[in-house]
Amino acid sequence: MGTKKVLYITQEITPYLPDSPIATNCRYLPQAIQEKGQEIRTFMPKFGSINERRNQLHEVIRLSGMNLIIDDTDHPLIIKVASIQAARMQIYFIDNDDYFKRKYTVADDNNQEFGDNDERSIFYVRGVLETIKKLRWIPDVIDCHGWMTALTGLYIKTAYADDPCFKNSKVVYSLYNDDFKQPFSDNFIEKLKFDGIKDKDIADLKGIVDFETLSNFAIKNADGVIQSEDSINKNVLDYVNKTGKNFLSYQGDVENSVDAINNFYENL
Repeated sequence: MGTKKVLYITQEITPYLPDSPIATNCRYLPQAIQEKGQEIRTFMPKFGSINERRNQLHEVIRLSGMNLIIDDTDHPLIIKVASIQAARMQIYFIDNDDYFKRKYTVADDNNQEFGDNDERSIFYVRGVLETIKKLRWIPDVIDCHGWMTALTGLYIKTAYADDPCFKNSKVVYSLYNDDFKQPFSDNFIEKLKFDGIKDKDIADLKGIVDFETLSNFAIKNADGVIQSEDSINKNVLDYVNKTGKNFLSYQGDVENSVDAINNFYENL
């Protein structure tokens, strides 16, 4: 097998955010896959709690400057980058003052989830894909970590289906115990509409979009699913088994799972 290009789209990475199953996994898995001989790129949102000076983030002017329209409003896309020297890994950050300036990730200090998390997810995923296009980097595998990345498969299979950067990309959705409690806004399905997306593509999202609905939608639009945490939502796991999708059950931490995950990528 030749070298594969693996794109990691994640919600969290340590040391930029505190340790969590997603943040820790997405710090060490890309490094381990890179050490297996694959080429990687890794993206996360630039949440306001991330100290730019301490972590030596800087804006990539040639990649920034685009506006993404969501719900009839223009939102500037800003791209920043930092390096994890020990891993020889660059991390790209998707930034925007409307969505990511606040000093919290998905909920405030009272643990109230933000009412615009649906738009933040749309902006983040589209921002990553537009940046990859500007980089002219063609991923073979796109591995998505955290519910904020759940829309990736939809966009790859519809709006970006004929784009040379993505037309042969395989989407993997990695499952975690990261359930959110507040359903997305009632007009979420309208915000999703974009060139190349038809009503039938998003019909499963009519009605209440809660964690299980969103996760099942991500699984439906994925080419493969990885269980990345030992304990996850049982109904979501049952749905994976019903779909017959390529599925890798929980293999343990990165050290114990990297060979199985690398093989999973190779065999998609």
